[in-house]
Amino acid sequence: MSDATLHDTTQNPDDFVVQIADQVESFLVAVTEVARGDEPESAVPFLLLEVSQLLLAGGRLGAHEDIVPDERYEPDPGPEPDVDQLRENFARLLDPVDVYSEVFDPYEPRKAPVPARISDDLADIITDLRHGMAHYRAGRTTEALWWWQFSYFSNWGPTASAVLRALQSVLIHVRLNQPLEELDGLDTDQPAIGDETLEFEAGRVMAQEIGAPLGIRQGE
Repeated sequence: MSDATLHDTTQNPDDFVVQIADQVESFLVAVTEVARGDEPESAVPFLLLEVSQLLLAGGRLGAHEDIVPDERYEPDPGPEPDVDQLRENFARLLDPVDVYSEVFDPYEPRKAPVPARISDDLADIITDLRHGMAHYRAGRTTEALWWWQFSYFSNWGPTASAVLRALQSVLIHVRLNQPLEELDGLDTDQPAIGDETLEFEAGRVMAQEIGAPLGIRQGE
């Protein structure tokens, strides 16, 4: 019997690693389904729900003591699945609210906001989570936990938190009937600009009316 098969048949569902893996797998399956675009009108609220649930797993990893891998060097988990199609699908679904403004470190003084894309962030999160899942499915459970915890602190945790705030902001404007003026010039492809200009543009946000192109029906 292979290590992976043994792992699948003997793991206690109450084990911490099994619970984290279940939450990670649930997120990966759900957001991949959203990216198909079959229900564009519910994309934003559904992503808000899934990112919120993922951050619960992240919080548990963050509160856990440091996880030490079994081996000094990380075993090769194999080739990383391509996420470009998912990235493009998310960008299409979330247009025109894909680009948002984010401050990476709220404790670093005078840190200017920078433009980011929800579609890029989701693709990065998925890449990190899939990397750990490859270890988990191969039976390397400690390695999977170590990777998910390490990458939570170093990448996907802060990224998911930023995405959550952006999605919350979109829904707040819709549900409170606060139309957003067109964002003039804020784009991740533009050269660096001054703090005041960026803050001004970030405040003018996304689209004059949030409706069908956003993926949310107003008034619901």
